[in-house]
Amino acid sequence: MAWTEHVIWWHVYPLGAVGAPIREPYDESVVAHPLERLDGWLDYAISLGANGLQLGPVFASTTHGYDTTDHLRIDPRLGDDGDFDELVKRAHDRGLRVMLDGVFNHVGLEHPLYQQALGEGRESHAARHFRIDWDADGGPRPDVFEGHGSLVALDHTRDEVVDLVVEVMLHWLRRGIDGWRLDAAYAVDPAFWARVLPLVRAEFPEATFVGEVIHGDYAAIVRESTLDSVTQYELWKALWSSLDDKNFYELSHALERHGALLDTFVPMTFVGNHDVTRIASRVGPAATVLAVACLMTVGGTPSLYYGDEQAFEGVKEDREGGDDAVRPPLPATPAELSTLGEWMFHVHQGLIAVRRQHPWLVRARTSVVELSNERFTYESRPAAGAPEEGDPAAVIRVTLDVSGEPRVQVEASGVTAFTWPAG
Repeated sequence: MAWTEHVIWWHVYPLGAVGAPIREPYDESVVAHPLERLDGWLDYAISLGANGLQLGPVFASTTHGYDTTDHLRIDPRLGDDGDFDELVKRAHDRGLRVMLDGVFNHVGLEHPLYQQALGEGRESHAARHFRIDWDADGGPRPDVFEGHGSLVALDHTRDEVVDLVVEVMLHWLRRGIDGWRLDAAYAVDPAFWARVLPLVRAEFPEATFVGEVIHGDYAAIVRESTLDSVTQYELWKALWSSLDDKNFYELSHALERHGALLDTFVPMTFVGNHDVTRIASRVGPAATVLAVACLMTVGGTPSLYYGDEQAFEGVKEDREGGDDAVRPPLPATPAELSTLGEWMFHVHQGLIAVRRQHPWLVRARTSVVELSNERFTYESRPAAGAPEEGDPAAVIRVTLDVSGEPRVQVEASGVTAFTWPAG
């Protein structure tokens, strides 16, 4: 089994987790070293049941990390190369794989290459990296990402951009990382990734590449881009929506579509990430247990967003700083966590344990046993061709119930493996 078949990611947004300044001015010539604080959370991730550390942006940027100014430098608000190398080493020593966030759709307005393009003009080598209207009223105007004037879009039709992205990917893979989550991959022509990834895989054939794709034809994007996987937003939406509306028909439909995706690739599944309102704030802590139960008993590669396992709450708002509530600082050490979230941590441990005991779940197919608005029972079984196919013991039955207080029961081979509330 390839390592990607059994990885469970613990997803951390580093700038938020270490309490770095986001919009406040800072002297980038002064390197802080808070990244080393994450060393103390590696054993925590393992005790949770994770075996992968998925990191948000760590490269030099102006504010939130997605406005990159240097892809080859660790953000000085986090630390330096030594801090990063030590984090990767300690993670690997514990059996944790490391994935980085690759922001390759755009760069920050202050990126030296973009500033060089403005200074040297339209015929310059630097200018070939960007889509710039040199004749715009008021001076050159670049294409930007989704209306964000501080995010300058790269020109993915250019060989120069292929070379840039390959260089960055190889640089950090050589430093020890195991894969890339490609930010805003949905905004990039899949043909671009199909040019880049073979060049990277030639040196790192076991690396994994996951594209951030919100909507669209997931299977076609994977096929045309040669990505290994994409983010499964459709299942995420169906989970919280079904729990919030007390209507499991949307989830049942999403799981049917999810099964079709699993015929061609294994999606990255999640109930929370750095861009969305916390699941506990969406549906309440009790119903969150049902969402996590589904996440851990259907096909996919699960990614757990830091704090969700402690029932953290936070609402994303459409304003400057509106992400802050879902990207909070962690205490200096796990020992300093409030005890109020312990119960949710234990819930996650129990459900992850079920998944670990049945590794075929990564490609499992689900079928409906019972379906009504407020009660949903499904079974997960090994995919066709899996070594466990046909084994009568290889079946997981899950019942989600919101007819009263949220309840869930998970049976493995006819025996209760997890129930909540307990007792």
